[in-house]
Amino acid sequence: MEFLALENEVVLLKPLAQEDRQGILDAGSYPEIWSHMSTAIEKMDDVNKFVDKALLTKREKTEFPFVIVDKKSEQIIGSTRFMDIDDTHKRLEIGTTWISPAFWRTAINTNCKYLLLQYCFEVLNLQRVQIKTDHENVRSQRAIERLGATKEGVLRNHMVRKDGTTRHTVMYSITLQEWPQVKKHLQQLLIDATEKLR
Repeated sequence: MEFLALENEVVLLKPLAQEDRQGILDAGSYPEIWSHMSTAIEKMDDVNKFVDKALLTKREKTEFPFVIVDKKSEQIIGSTRFMDIDDTHKRLEIGTTWISPAFWRTAINTNCKYLLLQYCFEVLNLQRVQIKTDHENVRSQRAIERLGATKEGVLRNHMVRKDGTTRHTVMYSITLQEWPQVKKHLQQLLIDATEKLR
């Protein structure tokens, strides 16, 4: 699969690079981002581990990490990636997504997911895109459901959080057959968000 930068007038999804470390630190130094994730960014050492591991998975072609850039400020405000990439079965996962709290409850996430999903289904011609989240992360579940993804179920005792507690994982997906309707839904959400800013 071929991956590249994706953008619209609101957001740029740029392939993560070595020079993005300071921007990632600035965007990610908020404890509330990491309460439901298996990693955390508090200092530059955390950023180095995050970037080095992400770039390794990119070289191994198992993941493709992006940084999320707000077009208005031209600042890095988060990160997301394609992962669990399977060419044979034409599927992948959108995951390891985090956004700086100042941009929570804005149209940033919807813009990101629209660009990523459009690329998956219309350029890569995938059959399935999955998104998963912590069973306790209700905010994330509502955000995924708002996109139009279908809840498939819960994977019990699926992961161990950074504090050692057990996480169940809520699994969602969008299929190629569902994409036209989901696309129309996302386009309407983006229109509504634009009108609110006027």
